[in-house]
Amino acid sequence: MRTLLLMLVVIVLVSNPGIAADVVLAKQMVGSGFNLPVFACAPPGDTTRLFVIEQHTGKIQIIHFADNSVTTFLKLSAATTGRNVSQGDEQGLLGMAFHPQYASNGFFYVNYTTAGGGSAGQTVIERYTAATPDTADPASHVEILTIAQPETNHNGGWIGFGSDSFLYIATGDGGGANDQHGSIGNGQDRTSLLAKILRIDVDSASPYAIPTGNPFKGDPNNRGEIWAFGVRNPFRCSFDRSNGNLWAGDVGQGAREEIDFIPAGTGGLNFGWRAREGFIATPGINQTPVTPVTDPVYDYPHTKNNVSVIGGYVYRGTAIPEFQGNYIFGDFASARVWSFPATGLTVSKPTDHSANFSKGGAIGAISSFAEDAAGEVYIVDYGNGSVFKIVANSTPVEVAYTDLN
Repeated sequence: MRTLLLMLVVIVLVSNPGIAADVVLAKQMVGSGFNLPVFACAPPGDTTRLFVIEQHTGKIQIIHFADNSVTTFLKLSAATTGRNVSQGDEQGLLGMAFHPQYASNGFFYVNYTTAGGGSAGQTVIERYTAATPDTADPASHVEILTIAQPETNHNGGWIGFGSDSFLYIATGDGGGANDQHGSIGNGQDRTSLLAKILRIDVDSASPYAIPTGNPFKGDPNNRGEIWAFGVRNPFRCSFDRSNGNLWAGDVGQGAREEIDFIPAGTGGLNFGWRAREGFIATPGINQTPVTPVTDPVYDYPHTKNNVSVIGGYVYRGTAIPEFQGNYIFGDFASARVWSFPATGLTVSKPTDHSANFSKGGAIGAISSFAEDAAGEVYIVDYGNGSVFKIVANSTPVEVAYTDLN
């Protein structure tokens, strides 16, 4: 029986295009002791550090790779921002992005939620400036954008710069069940900035300009900031550094979790929420989307404790050459990790790496993946307050694929 199982594993690995038969991934701890870490990133070109954000403390911490020490870069508070970072529900400090010219201008951006300014607070996008290589100036904050939140959950929270040097912002639908905001929900309402992927130009105007090429720029009936819409809670997104394609893990409601794909330079896609959830019509909702829907490249059902997708990255590092060009993602609740070739085409059977990552202690909960300046990828463990680097491991495992459907 054991021999047969190993033979099946080999067959699965070889028949999954883009995954080399001998690729076995593992985790290597690079930092621990964090308080509810939800994201990590690195300045462009800086391969010596990784910046980790803590959801409810408002802290940005630095892992120094030279000795794995941790220091505090900035703590957001009423003293620094004039607002308190919310410590409730899904709110808090949720996203961070370095300006492409960070090495010369010191600019970085944060996405957090705060109490006040709406029935459940606001999403706030702010710019800060570094004071030294390892500290930020708390008085340097410049408000870029605020969005009133009707409820405390589904805040999105990811921000990132594309290869076009524009800032992209992922927003949730405003919270609650079935996106019951307005007659068609925020997802299909292009007069709302919620349930969207936004694209803004933070360099040519203050606080920002609408970039040329945004699909609704100049349209008085639609918000010009919108790049894509019809998403529910795109908590974690990423750009493929080799081609500028955007990948989004959109957290579903009661039925499906999905991975969405936006080719570089392609604006105006509608991913269907609240009318659609993954590939299916949202159970209990009878609604026709306002435009044709773009299906996800992958979705999976709520089985085996898989209930909250966490989008990851297309691997473009050099330490695991056999894994080049594969998109890795996971699930917050089950702490499972999968990957598939990043072709942008519909995927039916991702490779399951979960057995590899359970070795040496289970992951508590995956809140994010991260990418350093060299293209290596990390797992942010919300449950255990740790950050792990994904590395190669030559030890074979007996689980290579799990059918989620």
